[in-house]
This record gives sequence, structure tokens and C-alpha cells, in this order.
Amino acid sequence: MLILFRQFKRLIAICVSAPGGRFNLVLYGLAVALNLGSVYAAVRLVQWTGEFYSAIEKVNGPEVLRQIGIFAVIIAANSARGLSYEYLRKVLEIRLRRALTDHALLLWTRNKAFWHMAADPVDRIDNPDQRIAEDCRLFARGLLGETLDLIGEIVGLFSYLTVLWGLSNFALSLAPIGIDLELPRYMVWAAFLYVAISSLVTHLLGRPLKGVLAEQQHREASFRFSMARWRTAFDEVALSNGEEAEKRQFRQRFDDLAENWKRLIRAELVLGSFTFPFRHSVLRIPLFVALPGYLAGHVAFGGLMQLSMAFSQVVTTLSWFIFSYRDLAELVATASRLDGFLQAAKRHGSHRPVVARSLQETGVCLRHVEVMASDGRTLLRLPDITLAPGDTLLLRGRSGIGKTTLVKALAGFWPHGGGKLAIPDSEPFFLPQKAYFPMGSLAAAAAYPARIEDFDTHAVQNALTDVGLAHLMHKRQAASDGDLARLSGGELQRLALARLLLHRPRFAVLDEATSSLDHAAETLLLQTIRSRLPDTILILIAHRLPQSLQNLKIHDLDLQPSLLSASR
Repeated sequence: MLILFRQFKRLIAICVSAPGGRFNLVLYGLAVALNLGSVYAAVRLVQWTGEFYSAIEKVNGPEVLRQIGIFAVIIAANSARGLSYEYLRKVLEIRLRRALTDHALLLWTRNKAFWHMAADPVDRIDNPDQRIAEDCRLFARGLLGETLDLIGEIVGLFSYLTVLWGLSNFALSLAPIGIDLELPRYMVWAAFLYVAISSLVTHLLGRPLKGVLAEQQHREASFRFSMARWRTAFDEVALSNGEEAEKRQFRQRFDDLAENWKRLIRAELVLGSFTFPFRHSVLRIPLFVALPGYLAGHVAFGGLMQLSMAFSQVVTTLSWFIFSYRDLAELVATASRLDGFLQAAKRHGSHRPVVARSLQETGVCLRHVEVMASDGRTLLRLPDITLAPGDTLLLRGRSGIGKTTLVKALAGFWPHGGGKLAIPDSEPFFLPQKAYFPMGSLAAAAAYPARIEDFDTHAVQNALTDVGLAHLMHKRQAASDGDLARLSGGELQRLALARLLLHRPRFAVLDEATSSLDHAAETLLLQTIRSRLPDTILILIAHRLPQSLQNLKIHDLDLQPSLLSASR
């Protein structure tokens, strides 16, 4: 219970401390006030019930008509209040969801936490997209719904108890069943006893729900993710004739989902076997409990109906836990998942680069750079290297030697190794073999991670022309993500190189960034890059030796530790 309290405390603190958090509190206060208006309306309806049925009992036509008019006014006012409350609650829900989502995205992206979380075999968080997109929504909705209801129920309980206390000013005699005892104001005590027993039964029957609900969310997310992942590899699956294999995987994940769904409906059936009849009898039981007072002559018919309604309001209010048990179980499961994700993101966002980075006026210096595997084995050691503006360093090596791992270490997020890197820019430019392209146009893909508005239109066009993509500019100017996915591997690498020409960094690392191009196209593109960026320091990670590059230095990673020099 203490752990759960801390989880809720941390999540609520995020909502309050976010920009606009104080305004959220104001909106929450207004929502509470509007919600409490329902208590006044309910109390007023209890009073109206007694007056209306008394008028009917006395066959007082004019009074009956007047009471009908009063009823219409109460319902109209309460409807306006209820609609205003629902509107305000939904506005507040999206504001809280925005605060949680912004915070989750901040932690997930800070200091490459998303990469460290995915790479950690022990502390890996499944489906982080679900945590951000779905759990933030579920928590915001559940928190508002349950807390606002609870506040209303607590205030309403005291109001309804006051009414019930005043109406049940008679005792229940147990003499008819052979017990010489009278229970004063028995209606009040009966309400508490009835709900206490019912709540205990509900908790015992519904206790398994939390775990089953959490597992269902996990399996639903895994099923969605498998299909979303396939969407990014249509060509590869089609060429491999992998449709049947994909269907098998989808069916297996759906079978897993359906299996847990069966456990969920069984758990809900067990809980519902009590809560369903309770829910549908809670409005009738009060009348049965009040009948002894009516039959003993303590109350008239109008008083019986009023007493029955007051008792029903008390029981319904006390039964909030029973009616909300499933929603509370879902909220608790959501809070545990979301807080677990945020805490993991915070931990993984504290990583520091093992290759210490510093700034210098010009040039690039690598000192004592060493890259290790996660098990402590040394993969690569670089000799001390100094590069001047305009230099190109080619790092060659066989597949699997650790070239890409070296790039990750230089980028600052591979956690095993050491060394120092002095650079002229705080943010060097890294271009992987398979670059990431956001949803949007061809120009937006070339501008990434900057905005397209940050570049002149002619600069974008010139960059795309330089890499040989001029023929795509007009027909794909407003291309979607699906259109970009239909580009060939070579075209995608050309598009990524256009990004390099647009950003014009002082230092860039290209990891097999031209591997999908033939030798002639690769040579031409590298010559174009060098001519357009004459002062940029380039480190090329490659298998083969590029031709006709000036100021080219070569280091064979398979060899130790010489640095060869070539001028072409």
C-alpha cells in the first residue's frame, strides 16, 4: 500500500508541477464544486419525494402539479450542472494527459534513455509507446474520474446521513423474533453493516483483477506492435514470401491475448456474480429495510418513500468502492506500469558518455579511445588521432569487429569503454548505414532533425540535386511516410547524405553510409560532399577504400595500432 501511495504521489506531482499546473488545480476545484452540486440535487430530491408522495396520499391535485413543476426545475438545473461538469472534466483530462505525456517524453528522450532502456536485458520496459500513449491517457481519466467521484461521495455521505438520521427517529423491535431488544435508528446502522459486508465480499472476489488487467494491456500492446513493425518492412516480407510466417506470429500473439482475455472474463464473471445482483437490488433493498417502520406506524406512506430514498442514497454512496472496483483495479495497474516506466527512464537517463567529450577551437583529437563489449571484452582500441579541418579518416575493418559499436561510443551512448574526444562542435553529425526518416515530405526527411523551416528552399533543392535525387523532388514534395518507404536502399542513403549537405557540420561520422551504392556512385557522392564541405572533418566507417579523396588517412581496425596515410 505504501508503494502504491508513492506511485500516485509521484504521478500527481507531475501533473501539478507541469506548466499550467496551478490552473489545473483551479479547474479541478471548479470540477469538485460542480460535482458537489449533484449532492445538493440528490438531497433536494429526497425532500421532494416526501412532499410529492404526501400530496398523492392526500389526493391534493394542485399540490401534485406544483411538485411536478418543482421536479422539472430540479432536473433542468441538475442537467445543466452535470453537462458543465462533464465538459470541464474532459478539458482537465486532456491537460493532465498532456502534462504526463510531456514528462514521459522528456525522460524517455533525455540523454538517450530510450536506447539504454531498450538495450538493458534486466530493466527492459516492454512497449514504451504504450506507456506514453495509452497509460498516460488511462491514468489521467481514471485519476479524475475516481477522485472526483470519491470527493462527491464523501461529502454526499454526510449530507445523506444527516437526512437519514433525521428521518429514522424510531427503533426496530426484535420482539417478533423472540429477542427483547430495540435498535434505535436501525436504518443508519443497517446501511453501514450492509455495505461493509458487501465491500469485503467484493474485494475478496475481485482481488485477482489487477494482475490480469495489467497482463492484458501488455499483450494487447505486443499484438499491435507486431503489426506496426511489419508495416515498416513490406518489401522485405514480400520478397521473402514471409506472409505465412507473419500470420503465424500474429496468430500466436493474438492467441496469447485471447488466453489472458479468458482469464480476465472469468475474473470479471466471479466479481460480477456478486456486484451485478448488488447493483440491481440496491434501490429495492432500502424499501424492504424501511417497511418495518411503516408497518409499525412510525412513518406514513410519503415518509416511507422518503426514508427509502434516503437509505438508498446512503447505501449507494457507501457502495462506491463496490461499483468502482474494476475501474480502481485498472487505475492501480496503470499507475504501477506508468510509474515503473518513468522511474526506469529516469535511471537510464543518468548515463554519462564513456568517451569524455570536450570542445576545442578547431580540429578533432581522439585520445586513448577504447571500446568494450558488455561482458568486459575489449573490442577496439584506436591510436591517438589528430584531424585538421578538411581531413578524412577511413576506419576499415571486417564485419563484426565493432565498428558500429565504436560509432555509438563516439556518439556518447555506448556505456562500455573509455577515452577522450575533443571536437569543434558540441553536437557532431552522425550518419548510420540505415538512417531514420520521419513522417513527412522528402524535404522534411532531408532537414531532419531540424525543421524544414530552418532551411532555405533553394538550399534544400540544391542538396537533393547534389545527391542525385532531383527527379524525386516534384512528385514527392508532399510525400508521406509510406512513399519514402518505397525508395530503394541506395535512394535512402542518398537522401541521408543530402541531410549532411544541408546541416554542414564541422565534424561528421559516416557509418557505412554509402554501402548500398555502387563504387562509382559512392566515389562521386563522396567527392561531391568533400567539394561542398571542404572544411568538414569526416570519419568514414567502411569495408572498402573510397577513391579520389584528398587528405585521406586510413586506419585498419584489424591491425594495431598504426595509422596509414594516403592522398588521392
